[in-house]
Amino acid sequence: MPAVSEIDQNNLGLAGKTARSFIHSPLSPLLFLAMLAMGILGLMVTPRQEDPQISVPLVDIFLSYPGASAQQVADMAVNPLERIMSEIPGVKHVYSASARGEGVVTVRFKVGEETGPSLVKVHDKLASNLDNMPSGVQMPPLVKVKGIDDVPVVTLTLWSSELDGGSLRRLGLNLLQEFKQIPNTGQGFVVGGQRDEIRVEILPNKLSGSNVTAEQVANVIRGANAENVVGNAEADNRNLRVYAGSFLRNARDVQNLVVGVNNGKPVYVRDVAHVSHTMEDIDNYVNYYTGPAYAQAYGEEIVADGEQAITVAIAKKEGSNGVTVADAILEMADSLKGRLIPDQVRVEVTRNYGATAQDKVNELLFKLVVATGIVTLLVWWALGIKPAIVVTVVIPVVILMTVFAAFVMGFSIDRVSLFALIFSIGILVDDAIVVVENIYRRWLIAGSPDTDVAVDAVREVGNPTILATFTVVAALLPMAFVSGLMGPYMAPIPVLGSVAMMISLFAAFAFTSYLVMRIRPSMEKLKKAEEKEHASNEKLDKLFRKLIPALLDNKLLGWGFLVGLFLIFFAVCGMFYTTAVTVKMLPFDNKPEFAVIIDMPEGTALPTTSNLARELAEELRKVPEVTALQTYTGSARPFDFNGMVRHYYLREKSWLAEIQVQLLDKKVRKRTSHEIAEAARATLTPIARAMGARITVAEMPPGPPVLQSVVAEIYGPDDKTRREVAHHMTKLFDAAESLADVDNYLIEPYQSWRFEINTRKASMQGISTNAVIQALSAAMGGYQITDVRAGSALESTWIVMQAPLSLRANPKALSDMPVAMPGGGSVPLAELGRFMKVEEEPMIYHKDLRPLEYVVGDAVGRLGAPTYPMLDIDEKLQAYKTPDGVTLSGTMTGPPKNTGISAFEWGGEWTVTYETFRDMGAAFAVALVLIYMLVVGMFGNFTVPAIIMAPIPLTLLGIVPGHWLFGAQFTATSMIGFIALAGIIVRNSILLVDFAVEEVRKGIEVREAVLLSCKARTRPIMITAFALMGGASVIITDSIFQGMAIALMFGVFVSTALTLIVIPMGCVNASESLKEIAAARDE
Repeated sequence: MPAVSEIDQNNLGLAGKTARSFIHSPLSPLLFLAMLAMGILGLMVTPRQEDPQISVPLVDIFLSYPGASAQQVADMAVNPLERIMSEIPGVKHVYSASARGEGVVTVRFKVGEETGPSLVKVHDKLASNLDNMPSGVQMPPLVKVKGIDDVPVVTLTLWSSELDGGSLRRLGLNLLQEFKQIPNTGQGFVVGGQRDEIRVEILPNKLSGSNVTAEQVANVIRGANAENVVGNAEADNRNLRVYAGSFLRNARDVQNLVVGVNNGKPVYVRDVAHVSHTMEDIDNYVNYYTGPAYAQAYGEEIVADGEQAITVAIAKKEGSNGVTVADAILEMADSLKGRLIPDQVRVEVTRNYGATAQDKVNELLFKLVVATGIVTLLVWWALGIKPAIVVTVVIPVVILMTVFAAFVMGFSIDRVSLFALIFSIGILVDDAIVVVENIYRRWLIAGSPDTDVAVDAVREVGNPTILATFTVVAALLPMAFVSGLMGPYMAPIPVLGSVAMMISLFAAFAFTSYLVMRIRPSMEKLKKAEEKEHASNEKLDKLFRKLIPALLDNKLLGWGFLVGLFLIFFAVCGMFYTTAVTVKMLPFDNKPEFAVIIDMPEGTALPTTSNLARELAEELRKVPEVTALQTYTGSARPFDFNGMVRHYYLREKSWLAEIQVQLLDKKVRKRTSHEIAEAARATLTPIARAMGARITVAEMPPGPPVLQSVVAEIYGPDDKTRREVAHHMTKLFDAAESLADVDNYLIEPYQSWRFEINTRKASMQGISTNAVIQALSAAMGGYQITDVRAGSALESTWIVMQAPLSLRANPKALSDMPVAMPGGGSVPLAELGRFMKVEEEPMIYHKDLRPLEYVVGDAVGRLGAPTYPMLDIDEKLQAYKTPDGVTLSGTMTGPPKNTGISAFEWGGEWTVTYETFRDMGAAFAVALVLIYMLVVGMFGNFTVPAIIMAPIPLTLLGIVPGHWLFGAQFTATSMIGFIALAGIIVRNSILLVDFAVEEVRKGIEVREAVLLSCKARTRPIMITAFALMGGASVIITDSIFQGMAIALMFGVFVSTALTLIVIPMGCVNASESLKEIAAARDE
């Protein structure tokens, strides 16, 4: 074998030149340390969070159209706005809901769109199209945006058995003000409690007796609460500003105002109303309960049985580190105890995404170290202690530089990016192993550890190593272009995996060659190792010389082997069809919380809803893993990412409630959060159904959230048909065994009071309809007149006018309410019309300008993926005819083209699953094309690359049975593992074929060259396979990435073993192609 000095320096290639430049350069250790320092810096400054931050801006536009019916709101206000919003670039969907007098349009932007620019686009579009809105709509509409950075990272629940809701709310607002001083805190808000107000309870009979109307009282109070600058005055050579007026400061000021004169005597507010400084009427309840595991979790015995509570929620700013923000908030909260927070108030941390993120990151960093240790031990066992040291020293640089690259590219340190590094460890050490192993082999041939020989050894394996690395990158990188919600969620795996591979390639040529020259075994040890390796290679040689010729020479045996492979392949794929292995987007993670969403029949009173929430809470308190829970009735709990997408933050009706449940840390409980949630569902559902309510057990999704896992979006020719079909679909959903938490978005009929104005009588008295409406508004509650300018409250204290609750409970009791006439005097309300009960109009929903209805449910049980209940329901629908005579069948890839007849689209988790697997399939196809092009470019032949890629499908022979063995579902992460294996298996094939070609160049016959290749390359191939399996083994216990671990471990094990048979057989059958390649290299 010639030394490098005997070879033209221009023939060293990229690998040889890199090794020549770094092998003795003093810059090598400096560059090594510099890269190490950059990586450590990246580790310190890169934001940490549990999951990747997915930017999906949601902009809600709230419309008020007083007096309009739901259909009028939809036709005249919502439809024009939908059309306008759909024109905005970057918008994916436009949703709307229309009810009597109001509507909301939700603009959902595409994944990756920035929140700020998206909001600007909406405002610009609105401002330039205000003239298209009907005159009755109150303009401008209220616009609110929600993005991932609006999700609170910390929630603190304050509860007390001594303080009332108003005091707790004031305390919560003061705390929020303190927390906002912390750098990088984002949006904050307080849930629960009651605001202070000065209540003016008007008494209709006294108003009538004093010849005073409610509007007069309101105008007097409003007029008395004013102060302004009226000018300037100059005196004694000074300029003095002049103010006039004064503000109302308390209830006494209000009740002492004169509102009129009756029989020559002044009439004060106190004469016609009760005035008090109190809390607003209770329109929500927030209650705190401790669970049986509270003492185990927090180390103290505390019992809270539905105590009054409020919750303070704080988000973080975009791009900031959630861990440091959360820690700073909790540290400040501790420092405020006993100072701002009184002793009788308990502060409970009911959400801390900073802690969960830190725990997950620490757990995965530990697994990263374990994976490195496993690979190191493997290399030590295979090659010896000094090669293991060389390889191990290089790993941290590659990993840390990849973290620095993540920081530069805007990624965070989260579970997905760390899984990318863990999964990469087994692959990235391969470059270093190949280089070290070949240098040792060449030193043994040369008889001395010569520098020139080492450089030439690097040159020798350079091209196949570069190509092998690029094949892995080619397999990974197309996955970075997956669209939809899963694209940015899983993007760190292909991007950071590819970066790690490229850095490891450079490190193998530069740092490995430098370290090998300084940390090298003696020639005696190398010879002993070579003798040991020779003995094992001889055994392998005997095996291959028996197996390969037998398969080649015995046609029956050879064809039997190939046919057997095909049959096993189809049998394995059949495991999907028989559901022996089920397919799902992502499995549920083991989280420290879940929620129960309660929907009582529309119109249910707040106390009734609260009673059910308490009953369900008491059942949940029996669950041994529960540490605490909070009930939110008439108010939404602080939303999470799931709640943001599902719009749970708008749940503020008296018939709606939510329960937030906290669990023991997963390390100290046996059941997963999903198992606990399913058991809770089984317990709570019968209780809720008995009360006429429906519940949804909302778990934190393992990936991007959706409306619910199974969603039927029902279209049809008219409202009546759509609603009938939706009712029938709901029954089918209820009957499906694999569906739970079934519901629809139809509003069941419920009644409201309506005052029907006799316009003829009102006109004869000169009273306008608006005057009657104002009089009733002043009586029926929540009529805000003006605010009180006193003290330093962080929330306005309104002066509110209303009739006593006893009168408001029965509106007919307000018949004596005087309504002012324009010329003076008043008329009793009863003479201007009558109260009557009317049925509320149903809600009208649109999606992308099309009217529709929603039926939803969650897939449960072993077949917990949406596909299986969807297929079951599709089959049952064949026996159903819609009112317009159509047999329904759901579309799966988009809305039905013809919405003039009954039809529906499957949505929810299925949409994300379809988009993800569709794009991953496309990415896989692109990867195969790229790999084929790379291999063709290296070998200059079309046949051999096809042989090299032949083992790729064989990975499924290990992947699918591996999932069956572990009882795991085939998920998106399994698919990522399958695609990544394409590059890894091709890498092994290249090493075999390239060695065989080099042997053919020496004049050795093809069959013999292939056998020698198997003998020489089986060991490094097996080391690589076991390194990959060892690296992947540490993530097999993770619920989400278990599929990837199984795919990598079982796929690489089975396909590697088969590669060592299939590739030699293919090469021998393509002998002429190998000879052509060898001849071309000699030219």
